[in-house]
Amino acid sequence: MRPLDLTRRHFLGQMTTGMTGVALSRLLLRDLDAADGTAPRTHFAPKARQVLQIFCPGGASHVDLWEHKPLLEKFHGTPLPGGENDVTFQGKNGNLMRSPWAFTPAGRSGKMFSTLLPHMARHADDIAFVHSMTSRSNTHGPGCIAMNTGFTREGFPSAGSWVSHALGSINENLPTFVSVQDIRGEPPNGKANWGQGFLPARHQAVTLAAHQPLRNLARPASVGADTDKATRDYLQFLNAQHAAAHPGHDELQARVAAYELAAKMQLAAPEVSDLTREPAHIHTLYGTDAADPLKAAYARNCLLSRRLLERGVRYVSLYCASRASNVDGLLNWDAHKTLKADYERHAPIFDQPTAALLTDLKQRGLLDDVLVIWCTEFGRMPTHQEGTAGRDHNPDAFTTWFMGAGVKGGVSHGATDDFGRRAAVDVTTVYDFYATVLHLLGLDHEKLTYYHNGANRRLTDVHGHVIKPILA
Repeated sequence: MRPLDLTRRHFLGQMTTGMTGVALSRLLLRDLDAADGTAPRTHFAPKARQVLQIFCPGGASHVDLWEHKPLLEKFHGTPLPGGENDVTFQGKNGNLMRSPWAFTPAGRSGKMFSTLLPHMARHADDIAFVHSMTSRSNTHGPGCIAMNTGFTREGFPSAGSWVSHALGSINENLPTFVSVQDIRGEPPNGKANWGQGFLPARHQAVTLAAHQPLRNLARPASVGADTDKATRDYLQFLNAQHAAAHPGHDELQARVAAYELAAKMQLAAPEVSDLTREPAHIHTLYGTDAADPLKAAYARNCLLSRRLLERGVRYVSLYCASRASNVDGLLNWDAHKTLKADYERHAPIFDQPTAALLTDLKQRGLLDDVLVIWCTEFGRMPTHQEGTAGRDHNPDAFTTWFMGAGVKGGVSHGATDDFGRRAAVDVTTVYDFYATVLHLLGLDHEKLTYYHNGANRRLTDVHGHVIKPILA
């Protein structure tokens, strides 16, 4: 056909056929996107569809929050048997130091909770504790990325990126993986905690925070809806042609996908981050109007996390605290010198908003699909640091917990020794932790692989066993 033979009717017909093909290809690509060329699938029926990861960087003390050790009280002020000459991260340790806070039984299960966490204690019967976790590092940066990626070195995909790669998105207009950042800044080693590593770039988390509201980028009133849609459809058509001309160009495809998602987020993200849409009783529940600005900021992030999950974000990683240093009053869980003062300031920041988030998820029925996991990078010593009233790092023992879809509540798995110095019963690792997370998502951790640099890489490396006693 010569150009002059192209009639208006023929042109419109060709355009309709072409745009229908583009639309169909986009739908197919969306389905194929998650697994990078293979359809998103699970290996078996999943119990959970989404994950909320609550991460407390700084090494939250298991013996002061989650694991009651009566012998610490009995032998307070005496040397740790067999550990009299222990030298840990910051030097020599002193004698055993009891927790400054009492522990009381909570719920029907009678789980012992620190009185530092009265709101969290109300969820005792919903949580499955793992008290025998161990880490491969006693340093914050490597410890944090190990808890997020399974490796102490940077460059490996985060758990959220692996889930994005395996399962893809369950929403149209928001990211698959979101990292909600604390007002105090990034955790140690920053974006390595939520980076995609060697996976395609589109699997890195998008970072959001309630204290950094998104601009309203909605369509200007002067631009009609039909014009806007026609423009976006044509751009999509051009992008598809460009992608077809450059097959296998992953970075290009990732950039196109990022721009397309950004366009969709122009409408969705301002709405999801607009917390004024929530009723007053919800703000009261979370404590978003707390007098402590750090607590209020974290409470708003908790509320933002619920709104993200409610709208189908696959993996939400919520941080409570930032860098591992108590400088400039930016307190976190890294209480080397003044444990009592630090935790009495910081625990209330965490307690009410986190408990409210769990309550809200439960009341809305979201825990039928959402798996909640709580992490820190390591624990604390049962002794005090020599010359201080604080505790040093302890990679040999700490607590994590699970709650929600597929989890048996009101149970505890594993235990440390009598003083909380070392994991002693059913010792677990980060590989076991994520083998369990993936299992609940319907994924076999040994089969979820990605070929990179001559090896089939896994989130769980060459290790890991599912923690079956905590499964419902």
